[in-house]
Amino acid sequence: MSIKYKMEEQAKGEFAAAQAALNAEEDKLEALEQKKLYYEKTLAKLLLDRLALLDIKSTEEAIEVMKYHIEEQKRVIRKCEEQLEIARNVLNEAMIERKTHEKLKEKAFEEFKKEVEKEERRDVDELVSYRFRP
Repeated sequence: MSIKYKMEEQAKGEFAAAQAALNAEEDKLEALEQKKLYYEKTLAKLLLDRLALLDIKSTEEAIEVMKYHIEEQKRVIRKCEEQLEIARNVLNEAMIERKTHEKLKEKAFEEFKKEVEKEERRDVDELVSYRFRP
């Protein structure tokens, strides 16, 4: 039984780690999107102020780089979500297995108690029949 609990705890730990990894990757994506937004605002400001072609070009390139990194980060997040789903399934299986094992153990204990009670009744019957035998 302790093995089942350990397996469930391990699955819970793996699930928590997968969730933490997903949260970290989502935070990275948010940071990338914020950086892209910053570059877009900077570009808009450069286009309104004066024609600094080099600054405009480098800002446009920075936006494109951010778009690429954002797409890459979205792929990483999808992969983390898949790992999280796998960990969730493993955890569910471990919990089901533990609960099944507990029910089987309880059933076996109930059967044992019935068997002991049956033997006690038989012993009492034998004792009663021995005493009242003519």
